[in-house]
Amino acid sequence: MTLRQLFDPSGIAVVGASATEGKIGYEAMANAARFDGPVYPVNPSATGELFGSRFVSSVTEIDGDVDLALCCVPGPAVPEVLEECGEAGIGAAVIYASGFAEAGEQGEALQTAIVDVADEYDISLLGPNTSGFIVPALDLRCSFASGAEEIPAGNVAVVAQSGGVGLVLAFQARRQGRGVSAEVGLGNRANVGFAEAIEYFDGDEKTDAIVLHVEGTDDGRRLLEACRESDTPVIAYKVGQSDVGDFAESHTGALTGDHELYTAGFAQYGVPTVDATDDLLDAAAALGDSPTPDGPNVGVVTAQAGPGIIITDRIQRAGGRLPQLTEETQERVDEILPGITYADNPVDTGRPMPEFGEVVTAVAEDDRVDVVLVYELFEAAIGFPIEELDGLAERVGKPVLFATEGIEEALADERQALRDVGVPFFETPERAADAAGALARYAQLREDDRVTDGGELQAGTNADEAVTADE
Repeated sequence: MTLRQLFDPSGIAVVGASATEGKIGYEAMANAARFDGPVYPVNPSATGELFGSRFVSSVTEIDGDVDLALCCVPGPAVPEVLEECGEAGIGAAVIYASGFAEAGEQGEALQTAIVDVADEYDISLLGPNTSGFIVPALDLRCSFASGAEEIPAGNVAVVAQSGGVGLVLAFQARRQGRGVSAEVGLGNRANVGFAEAIEYFDGDEKTDAIVLHVEGTDDGRRLLEACRESDTPVIAYKVGQSDVGDFAESHTGALTGDHELYTAGFAQYGVPTVDATDDLLDAAAALGDSPTPDGPNVGVVTAQAGPGIIITDRIQRAGGRLPQLTEETQERVDEILPGITYADNPVDTGRPMPEFGEVVTAVAEDDRVDVVLVYELFEAAIGFPIEELDGLAERVGKPVLFATEGIEEALADERQALRDVGVPFFETPERAADAAGALARYAQLREDDRVTDGGELQAGTNADEAVTADE
């Protein structure tokens, strides 16, 4: 089974396409029609055209290449549709319908039936019980969700157990000006689950970070091993710290398991975890847009002491360390700004000034620092040190994060300039500190993973229980 036909198809068939607005068959066709490739509406009861393409009665009658079927039909009709897809050589399908494994014994039997058909014809199944997926760079909008066409391209792949949460993350990424390389709602994970998605997006040149929304899984070990083997950074949001077991199982058939055991498993396999959707996207921005840090040591440069104190406290609580700067760096900072408010870590300049960028450079070049975090309230007369930040992270081989606040209209050009030079930026001290903390945890977890038997779990550990509890 390959996921290329799912996420990079030559053509698409929308089975159950409808000319009635509001129906899934209409909304899915409306979104899919944006694809720069053939899109065929399939419905034996319909005639004429829909979005410029003529209806056909079956996928077996399509005269052209089709890799992907979007199944907009009720659950009981799905096995027959998949049989026809197999006969037509279609290698991937999205199943939107619910009423499968999450809905009791009859639903479980129906899901088993579609998996059997998929196995026979080697079909990759996304879902059932999913809102689909989007790949903005390809204008591939295989979802019935309103607004899917507005999600911009970015470099973070969102892999969510819940299609609803996946869309929440995609819309948040749009609002933050970041976008996604893909947004995938796994649903019931009939035969495409976390591991398969991680493996695919790890090999995707448009993806620099992968974020996971996890309710639970019946193959925890495979999930964690896929995370560990991924060269692309993976960050996870495991929900269910309180008792949501019955609700979660009725949602995507998820077995939530013990939250602490999952967290231990992710930690042992080098995956930082977060507790909010914003944190997930912030961590992905920091990891995806930056060099991989060598360690957890964060150097902070702030133009205001109050936010700097918040950042300093938050970084340490988030898993980072604030090392003392070398004497050479402190002397260098003193030479740049004689009588500076505070020349150690964090460096506090008191307010923005023309030399601010030189101070940031000095801290970034300190051998004791693995991650740099800069905070500067915007002052129009000074602006941001864009020239010094441009290429700095690549030159020193360290992440350089920037946090700021001010009047939105006044900040717009400067924020765009930060985007243009590839510097991740954040709107609050807390979010910036948490992102730096995620970088620190990622570096530390990866180091721990390298020095403990190549990452192999030891029998009897919490992490071992985490990946076997649901198997």
